[in-house]
Amino acid sequence: MTAEPILDVAHLGHIELLTPKAEESLRFFVDVMGMTESGRDGRSVYLRGWDDYERYSLKLTDAGTSGMGHAAFRARSPQALARRVAALEGTEYAIGWTDGDLGHGPAYQFRDPDGHVVELYYETEWYQPPPELKPYLKNQAQRFPARGVNVRRIDHFNCLAADIRANRVFFEDYLGFRLTEQIVLNDGTEAGMWMTCTNKSYDFAYTREAHGIGGRFHHVTFALDSREEILRAADIFKENDVFIETGPHKHAIQQTFFLYVYEPGGNRVELANAGARLLLAPDWKPLVWTEEERKKGQAWGLKTIESFHTHGTPPLPDDVAAADAQTRRN
Repeated sequence: MTAEPILDVAHLGHIELLTPKAEESLRFFVDVMGMTESGRDGRSVYLRGWDDYERYSLKLTDAGTSGMGHAAFRARSPQALARRVAALEGTEYAIGWTDGDLGHGPAYQFRDPDGHVVELYYETEWYQPPPELKPYLKNQAQRFPARGVNVRRIDHFNCLAADIRANRVFFEDYLGFRLTEQIVLNDGTEAGMWMTCTNKSYDFAYTREAHGIGGRFHHVTFALDSREEILRAADIFKENDVFIETGPHKHAIQQTFFLYVYEPGGNRVELANAGARLLLAPDWKPLVWTEEERKKGQAWGLKTIESFHTHGTPPLPDDVAAADAQTRRN
């Protein structure tokens, strides 16, 4: 008999990014990405896309290094939150309750098998725009900013992990996420996973960390409405002297139209248009990509850039980075 699905997690709420260049990173997300500041608390600034329904989707924190502070998911109900907490409490992954953060209530924090900090919450503050940001259409969260790239909403994030299988099983068993696509190498090693708790084809992904170091971050992704907007964003990035790592192009896995840049603190940021690809089948069978298929590159033949496999945040320790550079030279 098929196990009853766990449907306790509603959606990705926000990501906390750490940056050693707080003011430069803030100007990037406001002036270039077109996000709106919605609050400040201590060393953190809270930012939103123009159609995020919650108060913010990005917490930007001044820190000594770069990387992900935590990822946060909203539960479907107080009861759903309680069920997930009951499943996690007493395990090696549990951290415990926090009083919450700006814009949301109490949150339960835990670590995945790779050491990334994740939290679950339910109580949240729906964004109420000030008069100057009130939209003409009442079914829109705020007025279109008409500034920079104009990102609409947070879409997903990607972490690096030393053990993909362990993380996949963790998110399936403890949180109820569904695996939609994955990479499996010839020796059976799982090298990538794309998982969802919604009808989107994925809400986050983990790909293999090349150096076996836990807790590193690959990218956060914000959605635009069309491929044409991704192309326009490339022009806007170049006009603002923002380095484009790769794209615009189309991924083979999940078919996302993409563009990748680095924000001033060193974190990778993606702009994406996923098109109309939704997973509505309750009995979806995960798609498996082989090692040979991944060697073909992206959807239209673009080779996956080398830095996509090696760059993450926080930066590598000096000795690991030096050894990695030597390996590439050889």
